Order: sequence, then structure tokens, then C-alpha cells
Amino acid sequence: MKKQATLYRMVTDKHICPFGLKSLDLLKREGFTVDDNHLKTREQTDEFKKQHDVKTTPQTFIDNQRVGGYDDLLVLFKKKKKADGDKTTYAPIIATFSVTLLLAVALRWSMIGDTAILPIFELFIALSMSVLAIFKLRDLESFTNQFITYDILGMRWIRYAYIYPFIEAIAGIGMVGKLALVIVCPLSLFIGTIGAISVIKAVYIDKRDIKCACVGGNSNVPLGLISLTENLMMILMGIWMLRGIVW
Repeated sequence: MKKQATLYRMVTDKHICPFGLKSLDLLKREGFTVDDNHLKTREQTDEFKKQHDVKTTPQTFIDNQRVGGYDDLLVLFKKKKKADGDKTTYAPIIATFSVTLLLAVALRWSMIGDTAILPIFELFIALSMSVLAIFKLRDLESFTNQFITYDILGMRWIRYAYIYPFIEAIAGIGMVGKLALVIVCPLSLFIGTIGAISVIKAVYIDKRDIKCACVGGNSNVPLGLISLTENLMMILMGIWMLRGIVW
């Protein structure tokens, strides 16, 4: 006998709930026959929530027992543990660095036809800086709110927090194209040094447990070794590329 589930999800002319679609798909993949009920108006949705004393939809019922929303289904089917909204993760950094490294290799191969390590490393750092700048600029206000809680210059001069992503973007783009390195390299050195000192003070001296704004505001990336490494790479890159101009 096939397993049965009843799903209530919001489907209106103007809005189709993505978590309702995901719940439907997950139930089917788990072998359930689904009685798929559409809540077609806001009024109908509000009435359903009031009737079942729930705050959100979709809602799934199995054996006449309410399971809950999509996250609850994931927990039920052991796809993930109970959500912890304050849990830290390195996933955004891992994704960013993995893609920019592969992109650096692909660009070097397409342009030169080799995989020389040093040029690829240069491209990797420059591309990473550019992508991280995009994350920050996507929601500048949110970034500044998180950044000024630990950056030693941002705390004292708030405008620096608003300028920082633009400096990072200019430095990254300049390094990719090897443009105006006499300006770009000192910029990378400056923000990298301030950033490294800020991380060392906040994490290793003050022992603060806070989140990093490296991938934009409201992220759950912990401030620590990865953030310090990012700043040290900017310092190293600035010195490395500047040496070709000075020497």
C-alpha cells in the first residue's frame, strides 16, 4: 500500500510558494502519494493558518498528523538536522574560493595554454577579491553593519566601511588586468593590513566570537583563520605585484 500525505501550499495568480513545490517534490521522491491542496488566495491561506494554529505554509500531514513545513520534512526524512539559525558555516567561502581557483586555471589555460602556478595564484587572488567585493556591494548597508563591529578603522571612521568594497573591487580588477598597479597594489596592501590587524585583535586578543562580513552582511561565516588568510593573501598579492614595478 502506497504511503499517503496531504499537502497544503500557497498557489495564487501572483505567487507560487517555492517551499510548497519543494515539499511536493520531496514527498514524491520519498514514495508518497500526495493529496496536493492549493491555497489560492491570501484570505484562504490566512484562514488555513488560523484553523491549524500555524504561522507559515506549506504544511504537510501524514497519517492525519501534522509534520510541518519543508524544513520539518527534511528533518523527518533525515535529509538534515534541526535548523540552527545561529550556526556558523564556511560554505560561502569554500564555494567562492573553489570557483575562483577553477576560473583562474581556465583563464590561464585559454589565454596562454599552460597551468603555471604563480600566474594562476595571482589570478586566483585577484578574482577572489573581485567576487568578494560583489557580495559586499550587493547589500552595502548590511555589510557595513557587520563590518564596523570588528574592523579597527571602520569603527573609528564609518565612511571607510562604505568605501572598503569599492577599494577591494578596484584592487581586484586592477590586478586581473595588471592596470595601474602603482595605485592598485598599495590599496591591496592597505586594506589587507588593516583587515589582518582587525582580525588578530578581535579574535586572538579580545577573544570575541563574531561573524565575518567577507561575503557580505548577515553571513554566518565565523571571523577567524579564514578571514585572516584572506587579508594575508591581499597583503602578499600587493607586495608580489608591486615588486615588479619597484624592482
